[in-house]
Amino acid sequence: MKSHQTAQTMKPATAAKKLGVYLEATPAEFREGVVSRAQLDAFQADPPQWLRELRAKGPHPRPVVAEKLGISISGLARGGITEPLTTEQIEALKQEQPEWLVKERATQAEVRKEGARIKKRNAERAARADHPRS
Repeated sequence: MKSHQTAQTMKPATAAKKLGVYLEATPAEFREGVVSRAQLDAFQADPPQWLRELRAKGPHPRPVVAEKLGISISGLARGGITEPLTTEQIEALKQEQPEWLVKERATQAEVRKEGARIKKRNAERAARADHPRS
C-alpha cells in the first residue's frame, strides 16, 4: 500500500487569521492563492517585509484591535468599532480614552479577575480531591 502525503493547505483567510493580519490588506498574490502549512511556518519564522509592516502599522483585524485596546471583540462592537484600525488609530483611542473604552477596559478587568478566581477555586477543589482527609 502506497502512502503519499500531500501538503496541507489552507485558504488565505485562515492563514491571515493565524498570522494576525487583516486579509484585505495583504498582497494580491497572498489573497488569491492557497497557503501551505510550510509557507505559514516560514511566514511565522521569517516574516516577509509586507507582513512585518502589516503587523506593525495595520490595518489590524478586530481580534488584534481588541487585544491592543485591552478589551473584548464584543466591547469593540459596543463601542461602535466595526472596521479594522491602524496602529496609529489604536494609539489615538488609547490617548483619547473615550468613555466607552474606559468602561470596556473595566469590564474586561472584571472578567479576568473572575476567571482567575474560578481557576483558583477549581485548583483548590482538585487539590482537596487528590488529598482527601482520612
